[in-house]
Amino acid sequence: MSIMTYREAINAALAEELARDETVFLLGEDVGKFGGPFAVTKGLYDRFGGRRVMDTPISESAIIGGALGSALTGLRPIAEIMYIDFTAVCFDQIINQVAKIRYMLGGQVKVPLVIRTTCGAGRSNAAQHSQSLEALFVHLPGIKVVMPSTPYAAKGLLKSAVRDDNPVMFIEHRLLYNEKGEVPEEEYLIPLGKAALVREGNDLTMVAHSRQVMFAQKAAARLAGEDISVELIDLQSLNPLDWDAVETSVRKTGRLVTVEEGYERCGIGAEIAAHIGNVTFEYLDAPVERVAGLNCPVPFNRGLESTVIPGEDRIVAAARKVLQ
Repeated sequence: MSIMTYREAINAALAEELARDETVFLLGEDVGKFGGPFAVTKGLYDRFGGRRVMDTPISESAIIGGALGSALTGLRPIAEIMYIDFTAVCFDQIINQVAKIRYMLGGQVKVPLVIRTTCGAGRSNAAQHSQSLEALFVHLPGIKVVMPSTPYAAKGLLKSAVRDDNPVMFIEHRLLYNEKGEVPEEEYLIPLGKAALVREGNDLTMVAHSRQVMFAQKAAARLAGEDISVELIDLQSLNPLDWDAVETSVRKTGRLVTVEEGYERCGIGAEIAAHIGNVTFEYLDAPVERVAGLNCPVPFNRGLESTVIPGEDRIVAAARKVLQ
């Protein structure tokens, strides 16, 4: 095992896939000589050259349009959109082309396209650079959505995403880039649509994804000191979502808390709560509790921002509530 940061694990996955398959290439703003706005693609330009690691104009529509055309003609592009907020600029390409074209052409084409982007608050980047908009993409048929929380998951899931013949939104939380973890030295893949059991427990189920898994782990450890046993599931993939893992856990514990940084209204937690309420209602001993970002723009002010983002205290309070 090697110890890597989340950033290094993604960089390693990109390097391995570029070396493995000559049809794989990267494109995006400053991904080449500069090494990416968050240093994730550092060194790849020097190793693979400008035809494989391609700097683009500042045009999200051009990046996704070019990537889609490349995917349809046999290449495997990995397109980077600097902030998930900026996908609004190319949303027509994503919603009406990338997610639909394989269906519209009757399955006669493949769309092996990965869209890498960053999300999340916590750096005082204000309302246009801090959102977690994964629920928008989960809403779309035809596109997969992946949000790893650890270096191990980031590498294994990204390699699987690159090899998938369908479009994948690969969403990285910016505040995870410096987090460290164990990563195997040998090649490995993590299948899309498979959740990870982070912690076993009996009193309640907690599901989270991306950076909120860290807060959920801290909350679970704190609750353990109160003799509350939390079973924590890291979703990893939001579409497809590992319903079996969630349902099995809820049948065991009888209680569920969902945790996410995205807006509460029509969020991932809302979908999970609706599904669990419909499929495993008879096993629930309490209503599902949702912990999510507040339904307001993310403030620039650091104190206000921390109020909007879910954290350990809110998660603990939700867990106590379902156990009342």
